[in-house]
Amino acid sequence: MTRLGSAVRVLTAAAAALLCVTTAAPAAGAAPEPKAPREFVALRTVAPTIIQEMRYTTEHNFVGEPVDGYRQPVCILTRPAAEALRRAQSRLLRQGYSLKVYDCYRPQRAVDHFVRWAKDLQDEEMKQEFYPKVDKSRLFADGYIAEKSGHSRGSTVDLTIVKLPAAPTRPYVPGEALVPCYAPQEDRFPDNSVDMGTGYDCFDTLSHTDDARVTPEQRANRDLLRGTLAAVGFVNLPEEWWHFTYKPEPFPGTYFDFPVAVRSVAGHRVG
Repeated sequence: MTRLGSAVRVLTAAAAALLCVTTAAPAAGAAPEPKAPREFVALRTVAPTIIQEMRYTTEHNFVGEPVDGYRQPVCILTRPAAEALRRAQSRLLRQGYSLKVYDCYRPQRAVDHFVRWAKDLQDEEMKQEFYPKVDKSRLFADGYIAEKSGHSRGSTVDLTIVKLPAAPTRPYVPGEALVPCYAPQEDRFPDNSVDMGTGYDCFDTLSHTDDARVTPEQRANRDLLRGTLAAVGFVNLPEEWWHFTYKPEPFPGTYFDFPVAVRSVAGHRVG
């Protein structure tokens, strides 16, 4: 081998080594993904019969796309909240019903996604279903969107009631014709929930739990949900029939940002 050839080989090896170091450096310096505290569990490990339809992992929500931080369609809650839902489910099963959750723990990055979306006044892709009567510029002022959410503390859940045996909910087809969330149940998106008077995440005053305009059947369904959950320690948000927080909260002042994924609670023992 000539002296020139030897030098080329040395330079090539050095360049390759440098490339490896450069490529590896960002990974080595990247912050590890946060995990949930031990007090958090996957709801399925506590109450496996509760139906889960995690809307923010899909495109069927007011944003119109999967929301940041929702990696898998799994409900994560603090253990006391999950155990309380198990007790509520036992009560409903005896009456021929099941709970169905739409959203549970919500990472701060998801809330930030909502805030960015709300500030983009040009994006009204899902308006016709979720906020047909509300000017998007009013979402903050009217309280529909905020920079912090109780869901991020881990003890708040959005849910409804389903009559058993549960009929399947058909998949949402992106781009399909949207119907206002306050339309009669037979006209709006065919959720398998009992009739609550509006769909989930309906930005409208008809969603207020005690709104006087709902029918007697819708009132009875809302009262059944609220009464069942109140009996096990949950408090309803009056502006949203689906929104409940377990009290006392284990983390009343902490807003978490670990992703919604099985790995976030992997190894957390139940009981």
